[in-house]
Formats: sequence, C-alpha cells, structure tokens
Amino acid sequence: TLKDPKKREMFDRYGSAYDSMGSGGPGGGWRPHPGGGGQGFSGFEEFDLGDIFGAGGGGAEGAGGFSDLFRQFTRKQQRRGAGPGPGGGGATGANVEHELQVPFRTAISGGHAQLTVRRRGGRVETIDVKIPAGIDDGKKIRLKGQGEPGTGGSSPGDILITIRVAPHPAFQRHGLDLIVKVPVTLQEAVLGAKIDVPTPKGTISLTLPPGTSSGKRLRVKGHGVSAGEKSGDLFAELQIVLPEQLDPRLQETLKEIGAGPNPRSSLVW
Repeated sequence: TLKDPKKREMFDRYGSAYDSMGSGGPGGGWRPHPGGGGQGFSGFEEFDLGDIFGAGGGGAEGAGGFSDLFRQFTRKQQRRGAGPGPGGGGATGANVEHELQVPFRTAISGGHAQLTVRRRGGRVETIDVKIPAGIDDGKKIRLKGQGEPGTGGSSPGDILITIRVAPHPAFQRHGLDLIVKVPVTLQEAVLGAKIDVPTPKGTISLTLPPGTSSGKRLRVKGHGVSAGEKSGDLFAELQIVLPEQLDPRLQETLKEIGAGPNPRSSLVW
C-alpha cells in the first residue's frame, strides 16, 4: 500500500480509516459495504457518493459535496410522492354571511329557526339553526363547515349568521333585564289588587298596593333573561287605562271626590 503513490496519499489523508474505505481501489469512491453491521445508510441507497466526492482517489474535492447530496435527496423524495408541505394543496372554502330574524320569545327562551341558503348553481337549502337562550340582537352564530366547499380536498368554510330579534308589543330588553308594560284599571290602581303577569318562566301574581300611580315599576328578581349562569330581573311598569266610554256614575263619583292635591306642583323648568 505504501509503495503505491495514490494509496500512500489516501493513507496519509485518512489514516487507519483508509482500510475501512475499501483500500481506495479503482474508482476509489467510498460505498457502504453490504451487510456491514450498520455501516450503510438505507435512506441514501440510491446515491453514489463517488459521484459527489469524485471517482478519482476518493478525495472530497469541492465544498459543495454535501449540498449536492441534499439536493439530490430532496428531488428523489419529491419524486417518491413526498410533495409540498402543508398549505400546498387546495384552498379552504369561503365563509358565507346571512341575517336571520327570530321572534323575541325565541331569543329569550331559546329554540330553533329555519335559515334558507341559496347554494352555487341555484340549489336552495333549508338549515335548522339552534338559537341559544338569551341571545341578543346583533350577536353571531357560526355553523362550522356549512359554507362554500373547499378545493383540492380542503375543508369547507363556515356560515356566519347575524341574529336580528323581532320587537315585542309589550316587552323590552335592556341587557339581561326585561321591562313589561302592564295595563291596570282605575279601580285596581286606586283600591289595590292582585294581577297576573306573564314572564319567560311562567305567569306570576303581583300585588298592587292601593293608590298605585301610572308608571310605577314593580321589580321581580330573577325573572328576566337567563344567559348561562346569569339571570336578569323583570320590571312590571303599571299603566292606568281608562275606558273609552266613562260610566255616568263613575263621572259623578269622581266629581264628588274632587281634584285633590295638584300632582304637578313640583314640575318646574
């Protein structure tokens, strides 16, 4: 070995490792030995390292050897179907926005509503939408995966629904509180009475004290809007309603009572 100038050069360069390199025979590029006790690298079985390091004398001529190896490996992996990474496929489907009007009672107590959606191609689809209890006007509901279809096997978009709550003829909402206007007769307001008032949790009985004025509010705790673990209150606003045709006897009675104290005495600018 030492008499051969090329082998001498290889020995000086690699030392005792030269023996494991196959003694630098013809075309002295190093290759894994079959069955060499783990000396081979299965991931690179298609690569001839002699092509990279040079076939003559096995020298590592050129600093670009490993970069060339990496490029070859990448190209072969892509040809085997490795393909581009995540995001290289189709696009996610577009979101679709709709408005849906629901009755006041449904928004307070929860329920279901029907949404009509026109798909591409003119197909009309009706979707059952679950309305959570306590939802307020302007809030949004997301229906995942029911928007436009994706391309290339990607996931579809969503449907975003803006809720519009229809007004109620008697009830109004302020946050989690409800205000209901309750008509009462003159007799009930003057003498006092027990009256029934509907609420989201059922009908309740309220006691009107004698001499109740129109506009007075009675508070019922916990009978407002329930949203999660929170509940608002109900405020019953009393409104005295007079008959359109006053009975003559009632008119005479009111005359006998007299006008009484001026209720506008404290009204100043």
